[in-house]
Amino acid sequence: MRSETFTIMTTGLLVNDITDTVQDFVRRAAADGLLHVFVPHATCGLAIMETGAGSEDDLEETIDRLFPRDDRYRHQHGSLGHGRDHVLPSLVSPSLTLAVERGALVLGTWQRVVVVDPNRDNNRRTVQLRLLEG
Repeated sequence: MRSETFTIMTTGLLVNDITDTVQDFVRRAAADGLLHVFVPHATCGLAIMETGAGSEDDLEETIDRLFPRDDRYRHQHGSLGHGRDHVLPSLVSPSLTLAVERGALVLGTWQRVVVVDPNRDNNRRTVQLRLLEG
């Protein structure tokens, strides 16, 4: 098993594309297998989505509509509405498993791997990669 950890800053961005970094890791491994991607944080998750065509804004508007940033949450530390940030990982999982073939991620034409992070109180995020070869 090969593994690597990297850090990203999500300051001001809900959607942060990490595809190139993830792809670089599997390219260096030059193997087939399954890649487990994990963000060990209570307020962000991982998704596969199209980027660059307005989907990021659509996702942000959807999250704002479903989880308003206000004082309705019992979890109340941090900035106003921070409780919603703790609800998000129940819908946007903190982990993904992706197929890898010949050192390349198996993704559809427009699919990208992204970190979804609504939390503005902590913008430093760790991403763990583990490639199970086989």
